Amino acid sequence: MRRDTFLKSLAALAAAGALPLTARAAANIKLMIPANPGGGWDSTGRALGKAMIDGKLADAVSYDNKGGAAGVLGLAQFVNASKGDPNALMVMGAVMVGGIIGGKPPVNLSQATPIARLTSEYNVFVLPANSPFKTFGDVIAQLKKDPGSVKWGGGSRGSTEHIAAAMIAREVGVDPAKINYVAFRGGGEATAAILGGNVTIGGSGYSEFAEYITTGRMRAIGVTSSARLKGIDVPTLKEQGVNVDIGNWRGVYGAPGITDAQRKQLTDLVLATVKTKSWQEAQTKNAWTPAVLAGPAFATFVDDEFARLRAVMVKSGMI
Repeated sequence: MRRDTFLKSLAALAAAGALPLTARAAANIKLMIPANPGGGWDSTGRALGKAMIDGKLADAVSYDNKGGAAGVLGLAQFVNASKGDPNALMVMGAVMVGGIIGGKPPVNLSQATPIARLTSEYNVFVLPANSPFKTFGDVIAQLKKDPGSVKWGGGSRGSTEHIAAAMIAREVGVDPAKINYVAFRGGGEATAAILGGNVTIGGSGYSEFAEYITTGRMRAIGVTSSARLKGIDVPTLKEQGVNVDIGNWRGVYGAPGITDAQRKQLTDLVLATVKTKSWQEAQTKNAWTPAVLAGPAFATFVDDEFARLRAVMVKSGMI
């Protein structure tokens, strides 16, 4: 076969997606981040995109932030605008599952294509540095005295920190319906509210607050893990007599209507990305726990999470 004929054939195969990702030109990935800049989904999406570029797994990555309703607004845009697009990815996680359960929106995750879980992370609760409260026990005492006076700041309603706040209230004998939860559209907004003293207590993944905890602008008073996090000297809620243990996780979905072959290509891309040095460095920097799960096992995991979180939210009086 003549060289020019061979190259034309190769290009045609690549255009048709018949070659594996490693053998064809890397894609221009479009990443939907269903939250405003500054939060966990945003940092996850941008770290993932950077790792794709650094690892030469993609030619370009573009980002689209669409915050609100625990990621459901971004999900709706992704589902409606990305049908059949083999280069589209959306960051998602436990927060979106909780938002769908609590909000019952017309759009659902089942309309998109599960690709992989990436990380897991526990929530940390913090106080502003100038807070009159010093410990988690101080906050609980005030919560029992006057539930509405304690403003809990965090992500959208249905987020893991919202669920945790409701679970905490129930565990200490306070009606979860009486908690004063202030929802923000993104981690940046929540952080600003905490630093400004506009909420009593804030909750999110440790990575979002690490800088402020280290510099003393926030005081970490409890984590929602069953045991203390490695390298982080913050007591668990259980240590402090509140039996609450709830984790967060993040993953990615593909567009609706992609073929099995396109789904495999996207999955292979993501699995290759999480092995890069760039992604490993991001995990260490942000204290993310690796929790990679792909294929049918990830789809089953998400179904199980819907059932688990629905049960927790019912028990906590949220729905």
